[in-house]
Amino acid sequence: MKQLATRLARNPLVQNAAALYGVQIVRKVLPLIIVPYLARTLGAAGWGVVAFTLSMAELIVLLIEFGFNLSATREVARARDSGDECGAIMSGVLGAQVLLASAGVLFAIAVSRFIPLLRDQPKLLAAGLFYAIAQGFIPLWFFQGLERMRLAAAIEACGRIAGLVCIFLFVRSPQDAWLALLLQGAAPAFTTLAGLTMAYRQSPWSMPSWWMVRDALRRGWTLFVFRSGEILYGAGSAFILGLFAAPAQVGYFASAEKISRAIFGLLNPIRDALYPRLAHVAHRSPEEAAPLARTGMALMISGGLVLGGSVFVLAPFLIHLLVGADFGPAVIVLRILSLLPPLLAITHSVGLQWLLPLGRDTEVNRVVLTTGAFNLILAVLLAPRFAHEGMAWAVVCSEALACASLVILTVRSMSRLRPIRFTEPAVSQTFET
Repeated sequence: MKQLATRLARNPLVQNAAALYGVQIVRKVLPLIIVPYLARTLGAAGWGVVAFTLSMAELIVLLIEFGFNLSATREVARARDSGDECGAIMSGVLGAQVLLASAGVLFAIAVSRFIPLLRDQPKLLAAGLFYAIAQGFIPLWFFQGLERMRLAAAIEACGRIAGLVCIFLFVRSPQDAWLALLLQGAAPAFTTLAGLTMAYRQSPWSMPSWWMVRDALRRGWTLFVFRSGEILYGAGSAFILGLFAAPAQVGYFASAEKISRAIFGLLNPIRDALYPRLAHVAHRSPEEAAPLARTGMALMISGGLVLGGSVFVLAPFLIHLLVGADFGPAVIVLRILSLLPPLLAITHSVGLQWLLPLGRDTEVNRVVLTTGAFNLILAVLLAPRFAHEGMAWAVVCSEALACASLVILTVRSMSRLRPIRFTEPAVSQTFET
């Protein structure tokens, strides 16, 4: 037993999973500390405004990432033995991200003139844009591709904890809503600067050329389409709800959604640690990747069922403990969203651990885009009438559609394994909730 424990502790896959658990703790569990404090300090309406702006910022993060945290991960995993090639990949991605960030910021400023919540609070808009840029440039994908996560995870953990301390120290009243968002952006800004410095020492990169930028955009495009569809029934839900409902109702929904997704985030390290290994093995032989993919699916799905059931039973306790008695309407929202962990576990398992490593990105994109459009239609129909509860049902129904569709694709693909041509710019992908 002692020898087994020693071997496991030295296993790179286990070490990367442990490092990714550290990342998930700071990304998903720390919000379970921040959200209660902000909900009580800012009130339901104030927290709803912050959640709305944060959701807008996540849409810009999606644009800046452009699927690079997924497509570039596989490219780095394949080129990990060549420092020059890894450096070229990094240069191309950074050059593309600068262009995308500039476009996203300009578009957000233009659109904010037509959204009262943003037009009337320029400080909040500026803080949201700062958060988007800081979060979008985090180069965690580079170290994930190299399967060297420990130091990068430690840096992100330190930055997030420092941001949490600053929120406790400086956010004192509803008038500090913009400051709360600005401080949440300070943590990823620190992580981005430190991560880029580490990446440069690992694989020196230079000023990107146009062909590097073009190649990065070409490889990331397919997955950007995928992520764009996914965002319509994911991080963008609070933003969509804010277009139809009062800030307090956005606060109820956002509180429950963050709790549900933070709890599911406990399973993300399993998924993210397996991803580069599966992409590497599937590149040689899909048959060799199948046993590892099945193991990952079993772990994810069983964990999702346990987490979902726990959230449903403990919803009143969790809401009262984390955000307070004033958020009573969020209990029913959290119980509806308790269906997400098992659904997400299945969706992520069959997508990340089987279909995407096999290069079936076109089929997955078709499912996700259809699901995103379905969620948008449901949101427009349900949110104006049922507010936070309607938005919750729209998200769950959309995720159920994605889950069923991907399971059908997986069953079909396993019944007829065929070689995949990886010379095409098919994108390997990861799900970021």
